[in-house]
Amino acid sequence: MRLCRFRFNERDWVGFYEDQRVIPLSSVARARTVATKENTVLPIGDSLIDFLPPAGAAYETTKALADFYQSDQCELPDDATLPLDQVQLLLPIPRPRKLFLLAGNYAKHIEEGGGIAAERAETFPYVFMKPPTTTLTDPGRPVTIPSVSPDHIDWELELAVIIGKKAKRVAEADALDYVAGYTVINDISNREFRPNPGRKERSKDAFFDWLHGKWHDSFCPCGPCVTTPDEIPDPQTLDLKLSVNGKIFQDASTAQQIFPVAAVIEFISSFVTLEPGDIISTGTAQGVGNTTGTYLQPGDQIEASISSIGVLKTPVQAESD
Repeated sequence: MRLCRFRFNERDWVGFYEDQRVIPLSSVARARTVATKENTVLPIGDSLIDFLPPAGAAYETTKALADFYQSDQCELPDDATLPLDQVQLLLPIPRPRKLFLLAGNYAKHIEEGGGIAAERAETFPYVFMKPPTTTLTDPGRPVTIPSVSPDHIDWELELAVIIGKKAKRVAEADALDYVAGYTVINDISNREFRPNPGRKERSKDAFFDWLHGKWHDSFCPCGPCVTTPDEIPDPQTLDLKLSVNGKIFQDASTAQQIFPVAAVIEFISSFVTLEPGDIISTGTAQGVGNTTGTYLQPGDQIEASISSIGVLKTPVQAESD
């Protein structure tokens, strides 16, 4: 299944996501009730976690609706399917407790930045966090170029993992059992953020400049939907592509990750309790703008796609005074 949240007629809905349209779960539920004479009860909430495996309260109901929707029994009225241009897609998980991201999880991305990638057995995942409520940005909503430091804003297409049940000290072999689904993240980065340029330099300035450059408002577009694990049994087989104004810059595969999804979950859960709705973004591949000195400008249009999930579209705008 591919599920999304969206706004239509000033209400928030959950629906099945297709590349050009959405189908509200409530519409399918009504059609199923008419066809089978069985009432379908859906939860009222503003997160997809209740509808997703492995522990969502409405997951089995949602799966039954998905099966019904694909069957010959399903007869929907014409107004039950909504073109994407008539709705506002929303963040799949609006308020995750934790938003983790990986740095340096693709060897070629490390190398394009002038570094040397270590073998997995010789190192460990570099994990950092972003403020979720101010960086996460709905699909189709703009990234804002910060006026405080506007000239080196870059993109990073990443596969994101949504945790579906509480996980602590999970073995890599079991880690995918804790996944609710997968989505797309664009880890927008300010490559040259230098607060207080007249400062006295300290040894850790470069690290914190890099970290703070990840934190600007709107710097984490996410969506357009969540694909459940049954549709992606192996998250290491997905194609990644990112274009700016129609020109492809990133074209890679999750097979190139140094630490695969399951290993990342094992590592983080070894010292942090992962909770339902937590998001882990698994790092970016080669092709970022910083390599060629190509940076985002107001008016740009970004399309970040991952096979089996969809296309996350993001315009770019200047910060207003």
